[in-house]
Amino acid sequence: MKILITGSAGFIGFSLSLKLLKKGLDIFGVDNHNHYYDPTLKEARLSILREYPNYKHFKIDISEKEPILDLFAQIRPNIVVNLAAQAGVRYSIDNPLAFINSNIKGFLHILEGCRHNKVSNLVYASSSSVYGSNTKIPFKTTDGVDHPLSLYAASKKSNELMAHTYSHLFNIPTTGLRFFTVYGPWGRPDMALFNFTKNILLDKPINVFNYGDHKRDFTYIDDITEVLSIVINKPAKPNISWDSQNPDPSSSSAPFRIYNIGNNKPIKLMDYIHAIEKVLNKKAIINFQPLQPGDVNTTFADVDDLIKDFNYKPKNNIETGISRFIEWYKEFYKDDLNL
Repeated sequence: MKILITGSAGFIGFSLSLKLLKKGLDIFGVDNHNHYYDPTLKEARLSILREYPNYKHFKIDISEKEPILDLFAQIRPNIVVNLAAQAGVRYSIDNPLAFINSNIKGFLHILEGCRHNKVSNLVYASSSSVYGSNTKIPFKTTDGVDHPLSLYAASKKSNELMAHTYSHLFNIPTTGLRFFTVYGPWGRPDMALFNFTKNILLDKPINVFNYGDHKRDFTYIDDITEVLSIVINKPAKPNISWDSQNPDPSSSSAPFRIYNIGNNKPIKLMDYIHAIEKVLNKKAIINFQPLQPGDVNTTFADVDDLIKDFNYKPKNNIETGISRFIEWYKEFYKDDLNL
């Protein structure tokens, strides 16, 4: 079985690739090695993957049509996991074209590759950001998500619509996973946990937005990769009970499904910071800031469908996850931190 994973040098793509490589599966990784954040972190992840003989890497930008379609034709993957995307709610305000190129144009190329090469299962990353201005919690996949608050969120909602179209027209099983604030070792340096940990260690202030009044459904990376490893072996099927008079947005008469992956337990941002302080045994210097454009107050994932269909509920708590992250962070950045 051949598995193509895009964004394989990124946080989630690397973590999933490593998990599947250890199981002996053949992984074909794609990444464009962009400079959205420090590329040395991507290279360090990639150096680990390249230690496995069952891993092959391709430096390709999915927004470039011919290279990605040629790769599909060359390897003819059985399963595709699309994790390549331009991330960052705030970044999408200043650099909107990057999101159109990668998240819309690039995803279209992935769909076309699946269409023309008889891919048996496409799994792709969506985001909790699609819930936008929704305030009814927990967020359910059966809720409408037509009011995004950022172009990033709009691009992820667009992916879900595009996937459904290809599921309907070409009978391609597609499963979209709405990730909720993923964190853990090897994560993205633009995420809050990175910034908080670094600045606390260096006795620098941390910016805490919305005056600390956020709640987030923090989800540890091991829970994300475990769900992905299950879902890739269970392609979406048509919902035989789907009612076109009362349509369920999370399923279809086509082989199309949407799931939330969250810890199902929102945590106050200040409690998250206190957990970091406890592990570091240092107090943060806090600089409270107003709510940022595109941000939402609370995220909270309803995961009932995930439990029902895959018998899995994310289980790692923030105390465990933060401890593991900080252990990794101190080791990886020990030279910079003079530890």
